[in-house]
Amino acid sequence: MKSIIAANWKMNMTLPEIEEYFNEMKLYENRIDFSKKEVLIAHPSLYLLHIKSLLNSFKSKIKIGLQNCHFENNGAFTGEISPLMAQDTGADFIIAGHSERRHIFKESNELINKKVIACTEKNILTILCIGEKLEQRETNLTFEIIENQLSEGLEGVNKFENLLIAYEPVWAIGTGRTATPEQISEVHAWLRKFLEKNIANNIPLLYGGSVKPDNIKRIMSIENVDGVLVGGASLNAGKFIKIINFE
Repeated sequence: MKSIIAANWKMNMTLPEIEEYFNEMKLYENRIDFSKKEVLIAHPSLYLLHIKSLLNSFKSKIKIGLQNCHFENNGAFTGEISPLMAQDTGADFIIAGHSERRHIFKESNELINKKVIACTEKNILTILCIGEKLEQRETNLTFEIIENQLSEGLEGVNKFENLLIAYEPVWAIGTGRTATPEQISEVHAWLRKFLEKNIANNIPLLYGGSVKPDNIKRIMSIENVDGVLVGGASLNAGKFIKIINFE
């Protein structure tokens, strides 16, 4: 299995910054071993077609995708983007259930589940994010929380070949505070066991939460970690290239 290195730019980057970013990445393209690495970038949806045009000059495949979508194909949903629209414009993947969608925009497990079903049924690779808040970890609720997020978020899902799971402890996202190798190992081992018993085998597991060039090698050495979802560090092309080339 290839190591999966996924970036989430969130609400960042302008057109000039994006062009500069990919110009820098192109300089180092030949140094990335795409036979061992799967590189994904979730960008603001406005820039999908422009980024696709920039990537036409690359020799290797970098997958691009959206940070969110609606679950309906069309309708009176002002401001939303459907899975069909994402697919029609060439998105390779979609993120569902990121903690900021859950906690800032109050998305429920039920709503996230509809998005996961809609995207996976259209054969769009879907990254389902799960994770606990600090107070939930401190009161020993981590596994109860993520079990609920998985059980309710994956109810009725059938195409597990189109699914990735990203464990992102909320308290480690954008805080500079990374979960310890022991904490990551414990949760990912639990996830592997739970998924194989209740959902499906061989679903790739990503870790997200203050992933940086100086900790990527340590994180990727942990058993049951198949890849990472990178936030702030992915906004700098040089740092992201170092993360991709962690070996």
